[in-house]
Amino acid sequence: MTTAAEPPVASRRGRPGYDQDAVLDVAVAVFNEHGFDATPISALADRLGLSKSALYHHFDSKEQLLGVALEEALGALEGVLVEPGATEGTATERLAFVLRGAVRVLVARLPYVTLLLRVRGNSAVERSALERRRAFDHAITALVREAQAEGSVRADIEASVATRLVFGMVNSIVEWYRPTGPEGADELAGDVLAVALDGLRTR
Repeated sequence: MTTAAEPPVASRRGRPGYDQDAVLDVAVAVFNEHGFDATPISALADRLGLSKSALYHHFDSKEQLLGVALEEALGALEGVLVEPGATEGTATERLAFVLRGAVRVLVARLPYVTLLLRVRGNSAVERSALERRRAFDHAITALVREAQAEGSVRADIEASVATRLVFGMVNSIVEWYRPTGPEGADELAGDVLAVALDGLRTR
């Protein structure tokens, strides 16, 4: 009998044929198709071809599925803020790095970020996610203010408004971007920077 502590649920393997990542991918797809609130656990089990009890072997509840899925998106976005490119250099350089990183996260985790952008705060899990989204936005707003103070970004647009406008554009990518299209993450990030930062730069 082993004495090692049981690994956390997010890393535990499930029944043969499915691991947690596979279950999570399917759940996120179904949540995006039908909405989290409108998706019963039985619909997830049916899509996976599992019984509800087999599904509960992987995750304790639908809310836990949502929490793990949102963590995939939020953790990746928050990770951009602590990379060296986000903490070193001028404010404009750091802002460009974070915007580029956010686009890359969106492309790499497109279904997960899509789900994050659709939560409305109807549960404790969703409210926590929204708080973390607001904290991320505040960090970007602080960078915009620093860039304005440097004189490299125009100061006649309030920093929080500029942040909302820029991320309105970034977040809209989930509605139309297709990974099989002509542009990859790097090219798309370059386009976003050209449109967003060129519009914000001082002349």
